[in-house]
Amino acid sequence: MVSETSEKRLSIGIIGGGIGGVAFAVALSREPGLDVHLFEAAAQFSEIGAGVSFGPNAVRAIQLLGLEASYRRIADSSPAPFEDVWFEWRRGSDDGYLTASLAPGVGQSSVHRADFLQAIVAHLPEGIARFSKRCVEVTQDGEHATAHFADGTTFSADILIGYDGIKSAVRANVLPAEEYGEIAPFWSGTYAYRGMIPTAQLEEALEARGADRRLALVPQMYLGHDRHILTFPVKQSELINVVAFITDRSTANPQLPDGEEWVQAVTQEEMREVFEGWGGASQAILDCIAEPTRWALHELPELPRYHRDRVLIVGDAAHALVPHQGAGAGQALEDAQVLASLLNDEACDRQNAQRALAAFEEVRHARTCRVQRTSHEAGNVYEYAGEGIGDDEAKLIENLETRFEWLWNHDPQDDVVAARRVLGWERASSA
Repeated sequence: MVSETSEKRLSIGIIGGGIGGVAFAVALSREPGLDVHLFEAAAQFSEIGAGVSFGPNAVRAIQLLGLEASYRRIADSSPAPFEDVWFEWRRGSDDGYLTASLAPGVGQSSVHRADFLQAIVAHLPEGIARFSKRCVEVTQDGEHATAHFADGTTFSADILIGYDGIKSAVRANVLPAEEYGEIAPFWSGTYAYRGMIPTAQLEEALEARGADRRLALVPQMYLGHDRHILTFPVKQSELINVVAFITDRSTANPQLPDGEEWVQAVTQEEMREVFEGWGGASQAILDCIAEPTRWALHELPELPRYHRDRVLIVGDAAHALVPHQGAGAGQALEDAQVLASLLNDEACDRQNAQRALAAFEEVRHARTCRVQRTSHEAGNVYEYAGEGIGDDEAKLIENLETRFEWLWNHDPQDDVVAARRVLGWERASSA
């Protein structure tokens, strides 16, 4: 099937219906000059995982995408007087307070992934999304880019945007193996044990262990050698999202055992053994997770490019990262806002859309690579393995109080302005 493009200035195929892909499709659907089609591999929109947090830069992107009202209805924030707290940092061994990282006006802004996706989907016009469309290959010629699906069908458009995640099928077209070698996700060396706890249950468990009940509602990070635990509220503070991490630093390139699934159910006993001897708050948290899942956290290497001719990869397809700065979904949303702003511009058409994709890559590549790199480094810092920091608490505190400022203070609209300058579109509207 080929998109009917004769009456539109540009046809766009989006591969992947996660948070980033849907937000991008919503932003494009407001522009009548675009022919927009979204393809999702699953039978319906769905998100795995639990809580996701957004820094000030991501909240700014949500605002610019016109999704703020929907987001605010479901987003959690810390209770007063802790509303600016992103995380409080504590020693895992004894719950001792170290410092707090503050994000003024935003704090720890978090949602349940599935809730946020559904809130965005509500803005998507009928007829744009198609389901059970798993992309297995992308090809392109001088006129079109074509997605090939597992069901044997195809779809062609002026440009294709790959929002299809860390295991992206679109990526191979942008970075052909014969030229770039095989590019595959690699295990970061870190396992993450995940669980969700009813808030009242955690408050009682904390109190029983001699810890402060407020540690349930104010986002916390408990730090230790090669391990850390984080908690923050979701679902209007009805639930507490918990992730407990352990990292293998015994070798430079840790490998998952052959055949091991990325996500699997494990026993509470296994998780508790990892944090044996930790403080009362940590024990209270782990006591409440009867059926944890264990995630082998994967990431991508920094890629040399995101764009080739009529095809672009974005979000996790381009720069999948570990979650230690809460930045993955935020980068996918920044991508969506910047790219939609360029494609929505009336100056963009099928004759110059490839240039717009190239300009997007030019203004986004260095930032997203830096976010990948510093997310990995942040995990090292939290686990007393930061370069030049280790377990020196004075250096640790200094680092944690300032390390996120460059990430959070970025305005994605600046990327739009920079890309327009590259394209010679300075006269175009700035919104």
